[in-house]
Amino acid sequence: MSNKRKGLVFEVDISGISHEGRGVAHHEEKVVFVDGALKGERVKVRLTKPHRRFDEAEVIDVLRASPDRVEARCAHFGLCGGCSLQHMREEAQIGAKQDVLLDNLRQLGKVEPETLLPPLTGPLWGYRRRARLGVKWVPKKGKVLVGFRERGSPYLAELNRCEVLDPSVGGRLQELSALIAGMDARERLPQIEVAVGDDCTALVFRHMDPLSPADRDRLIAYAQATGLHLFLQPAGPDSVHRLWPETGELYYTHPEHQVRIDFQPVDFTQINGEINRRMVSLALALLDPQADETVLDLFAGLGNFTLPLARRARAVVGVEVDEPMVRRGEESARRNNIGNTRHHVGNLFEPDPAQPWMQEHYDKILIDPPRAGAMEIMPHLARMNAQRMVYVSCNPATLARDAGILVNEYGWHLRAAGVMDMFPHTAHVESIAVFEPGKKRRS
Repeated sequence: MSNKRKGLVFEVDISGISHEGRGVAHHEEKVVFVDGALKGERVKVRLTKPHRRFDEAEVIDVLRASPDRVEARCAHFGLCGGCSLQHMREEAQIGAKQDVLLDNLRQLGKVEPETLLPPLTGPLWGYRRRARLGVKWVPKKGKVLVGFRERGSPYLAELNRCEVLDPSVGGRLQELSALIAGMDARERLPQIEVAVGDDCTALVFRHMDPLSPADRDRLIAYAQATGLHLFLQPAGPDSVHRLWPETGELYYTHPEHQVRIDFQPVDFTQINGEINRRMVSLALALLDPQADETVLDLFAGLGNFTLPLARRARAVVGVEVDEPMVRRGEESARRNNIGNTRHHVGNLFEPDPAQPWMQEHYDKILIDPPRAGAMEIMPHLARMNAQRMVYVSCNPATLARDAGILVNEYGWHLRAAGVMDMFPHTAHVESIAVFEPGKKRRS
């Protein structure tokens, strides 16, 4: 029955925007999520994926446009799954993301921030410093596709360029396609990892079989012609090694805090370099570490917050589960002549109260967990008697859940929260929240 409905064309009024950036409508007593539609519009749609409780559709004609609708800059918008909001005015994108954050806090966490922070915004195009580009040899087309997957599809989109990727890569997709098409390994090279530093761009070519001498020479010649740093990955992440040039350094800086952080091309770093700098400065301003205070930095990674915090606090303790990243964080501290940090390896999803760092006193806490959030560590943090906690989140749903634990179970206050536009033209919501303990807390 569902398959028979696929392809059905009908008109709907869009009443809202979903957390994934799709229009929300109702048709025949079912919710319909519509790709490419904006709140307040009337659109003609085609049913793409019927389901029992809801349907999915795509816009085929805009009958009444929203004032927030704009022309997408990218020629591939609508086909490529990399962006979902290029058709929405930038200010409206920020408003929608702010609504998502507040809705999650209210609905999931049962909390409300006392103050709404102004949105943190930055560059809208060419901002993306990290990406994993799919690579696929397509014999019927006689070419190699390089880029992102089609929206709602496992297939790679045929792209000429990408407007949100750093320009050192975004305008080279056709070059990379032609480069790989001429290689012996074109059918066994599934992806390219992109990592952009302040001074150079690295591409990591994943290859399933050893490369022939001719393929290696072809890649080296391309690197020499473009100035890109090329790496090879024949197996897992530990197998990544330089191809050309033989030496070089990837790093990014926090000029305001006189910090340089070195990284490897497959290390986690923030996608938007400019927003990352502003985010770190905002987090420090909200946390307000003093020269006589000790700060705990959880999910510390390479030290993105740890090292800038160390410029202002008496001491900073960073905890991260990935041991190689912890060691690189230690090395970056040494390179920056920072001697007041301590770096620990710790699984924060299975916290061990016996660990020495968990038995210390901290004046302030900063936490920047992955999408899964930090539910397991929250009860421990709530009892540490810190004066303030800043929570940086890449998932408003888990931030809301964790905020609910702090506020409703342990009596903390959500002093402020706001969004940061780390991923313009996508539905991804990056946010920041400030908590302070109440007078009465659960022991």
